[in-house]
Amino acid sequence: MKWRNQLLALVCLVAFAGLGVLYFQHWVVQRPFGLVLLIGEGLGPERVAMTRVYLGGADGRLAMDNMPNVALVKNYSRDFAVADQAAAATALATGEKVNNRSISIDTNGKALPTIIELARDSGRAVGLITDTSLTNPTCAAFYAHSNNASDREQLAKQFVEGGKVDIGLGASAAEFLPEAKHGRRQDNRDLLLELRRGGFDIVRNRADLEGIPAWRRPKLFGAFGEAEPAHTDSTQNWGDEPSLSDMVRRAVELLQYNQRGYLLIVDAARMREAAETNNAEKTLAETAEFDRTLATVQRYAGGRSTIIACGDVPLGGLHVNGYPFRKDSGIALLGLNPAGQPWITWATGPKGMQSYGAAKLPDQGAAPPNVASEKEQSQPAAFYANAALPTIQDVPAFASGRGSEALHGTVDNTKIFKVLQDEL
Repeated sequence: MKWRNQLLALVCLVAFAGLGVLYFQHWVVQRPFGLVLLIGEGLGPERVAMTRVYLGGADGRLAMDNMPNVALVKNYSRDFAVADQAAAATALATGEKVNNRSISIDTNGKALPTIIELARDSGRAVGLITDTSLTNPTCAAFYAHSNNASDREQLAKQFVEGGKVDIGLGASAAEFLPEAKHGRRQDNRDLLLELRRGGFDIVRNRADLEGIPAWRRPKLFGAFGEAEPAHTDSTQNWGDEPSLSDMVRRAVELLQYNQRGYLLIVDAARMREAAETNNAEKTLAETAEFDRTLATVQRYAGGRSTIIACGDVPLGGLHVNGYPFRKDSGIALLGLNPAGQPWITWATGPKGMQSYGAAKLPDQGAAPPNVASEKEQSQPAAFYANAALPTIQDVPAFASGRGSEALHGTVDNTKIFKVLQDEL
């Protein structure tokens, strides 16, 4: 009799456990373990098709093409039809429209809660990654609050004192170091030393990053370059610096050990730097790296993650014109077509004519001031500007995972914040 009672109790226990598993799987709301937002600075719809052709011809395929949910995203700011870098990032980070030049503050100067702060409150680990400086306006909108997007010294201070990011990886240490240590800080504070005292490991190159053990949840800060790549010789060898996809892979490997999940923000900023100087080859190469980074996220974050890849504000008006052959790719697009006309043109930028309106157009035979090289002239801009200007265009968003079905049709850029917030 005793063993029968024990067997009955065991059967009841197994049945109860099975019902519990079924209830959890089908009725309890499950949150994505990983939330990943990738921001391609300057990415517009035309750049997607152009990168596809650049990499493999017209019938090539990108990681972006494999995302099941796609939307066009409106990106105006509170005061302008075209958002600047700070306002566009703030909409993604806080779900609120703000004035241009504002970093996550409203018109009264009040701090707006960011998705990173909300993720910390929900128990998630947080990563913030960029291929330039962590104090650039796009990154800063996720952890800082300021009315001056250009005050890099203050933004670096907020990064360190806020303590909102577990893994922060970027390509510049200058804003975190005093002038005495070859930095730019005027207050003589060594913020890297302060981070070390706060328990952070500081990694300075690819080997350091790869050497971080994957079995523990780290506090990690990456400072991979002493200077911004945009201000250095383009021929400089950056072989010791991890690529954006390298940084993302390591971040996902390390963040996933937090039992309550993680939020990872990835900023592909070199795309903007290249576009600002009308460098089509570099722009497309960096967009290709953005797509490789998305593929890395898809591989390492897994099916339990919500992944969104989007642009912020289109930049420069980059276009491929004419009739390239179906299999044309790479450098075949960077020169002149058989008729001697450029395949690639820009709407604005430093490779344009020194003119400000049709009435001031120089004679065709006259060389404009600061005439560009022959190679640069093969990718001209129609209108001269010191740097390529933003354009009024919706940006694309590609998404997968729970909650991402809300991104379809045409949506506002604040919708991306709401999708992430709902899945925390």
